Order: sequence, then structure tokens, then C-alpha cells
Amino acid sequence: MTLSPEETQPGEARPKPLRVAAVGDLHVGEDHHQPFRDLFARVSREADVMVLCGDLTNFGKTKEAEVLAADLAACAIPVVGVLGNHDYECGQPQEVARILHEAGLKILDGAAYEIEGVGFAGAKGFIGGFGRHMLSPFGEPEIKHFVQASVDENLKLESSLRMLKTERTVVVLHYSPVLETVLGEPPEIFAFLGSARMGETIDRFDGVKAVFHGHAHRGSIHGRTARGAPVYNVARPLLMREAEREFWVVEI
Repeated sequence: MTLSPEETQPGEARPKPLRVAAVGDLHVGEDHHQPFRDLFARVSREADVMVLCGDLTNFGKTKEAEVLAADLAACAIPVVGVLGNHDYECGQPQEVARILHEAGLKILDGAAYEIEGVGFAGAKGFIGGFGRHMLSPFGEPEIKHFVQASVDENLKLESSLRMLKTERTVVVLHYSPVLETVLGEPPEIFAFLGSARMGETIDRFDGVKAVFHGHAHRGSIHGRTARGAPVYNVARPLLMREAEREFWVVEI
């Protein structure tokens, strides 16, 4: 599905739209053989930029990252993305990131990139909950450390957004910044699927045209921040089940 870019005022020059294809939760295994080579080739024909929203590997093993890196060679367009919680499982996310970076993936771990006039900002994000159920740093040190991890990821997101001076911005996350796109998951785990802190941060910046995340395989595809920035849950299992697609395309 392709969405049209925002309408401009009469007489204004309309910026060239950038087709952004997004998908998350590939969960590449070490015994997989070219699992996404055809997909990446197809994305290259249908989009101008590919966004990968974390959980790129199944257990964060270097062999898994190498399998995915080989498939990235089939992608003829720029690729930006973030890691997910699965990519941390083996305790070597830096090595996973290095392998994928050398294959052409621009990692948005608090960094920012500009591609054809569109800014890309992002971070993995973290958990913590939404609304009045969002966890606060009160009580035991363990709870305070937990909340601080969420705050630290949010600061990475804020830092990357501040780096950009573009009029159009795309935010890339693994965890959700809004409740809407996790609806469909068991309510008991909502707090483990994202944090409203990120949504609040996104809404402090103008020009955010799309926010992509994954992680919630049984969530919902569409949502919005409080200020109306469109949010898309592009977890591959969700897209395949609800939209019969392997990636989502938005014109920015």
C-alpha cells in the first residue's frame, strides 16, 4: 500500500516524494539460505529507501547477521534501520551492528541521516508503558534502573531528531511510541511493547511525516501520536497476516 504525500499550498513547490519501504522482525536464523534476497530486490524496484525496524536476527548471533548481510547485497537503494531486542540476545549487539553496517545498513542508534532531502532519525527504543500506566522511577533501585534504560533510549531518539534540519523527517524505532499500534496484543504485555515517552519526544519536533516500528507481532498497523504524526507497525508477521504484504511503503 502506498500513501500520498502531504498536500502543499497553492503556488508552493511540491518536494519530490521519497518512497520509503519499511519492515521489521525479519528474525534471520543462522541456517537460513538467502531468506530475503528476493524481497530486498523487490523493495529496490518499488521504493527509494528501505527501513529495517529491528529484530533483524533471531538470537543476535554473528552468523545470523552474516546471512542477512549477504542478502543486503541485493538491495540497490539506501538502507537505514535499528536493532531490536532479539539482536541483543547473545550480548554482542555491537558486532551485529558492525556486520550489518559493513553490508550497507546505516544504523540509527541516536544517529541521523539525510537522504534526498528527507531526514531519518531513530533508536531502538525501550519498554515502559503508556498513559497513566507508564512506569515511573519509584521504589527499588532495580525499578529505577529499568526506567532509566527507557529514558536513555528516549534521549538517543531526541538527540537524533535534533541533528536534523530537514522539513520532512522519518522516525525509525523497534519499540512502539503509541498504544494504538500494540492493540491486539494481550493487555498484560502492553508495557513491554513500547513507551509513550518516545511519542512525547516525537511530538516536540515539527515535520515528522512517518514513524515506523516493529516488535508487536499481533498489534495493529496504524496509529498516530497525540499531535497526529502517522505511526506504522511494520512487524513482518503482522503485515503478512493483516495486509498480505511483506513490507509497507509510504511516500514522504
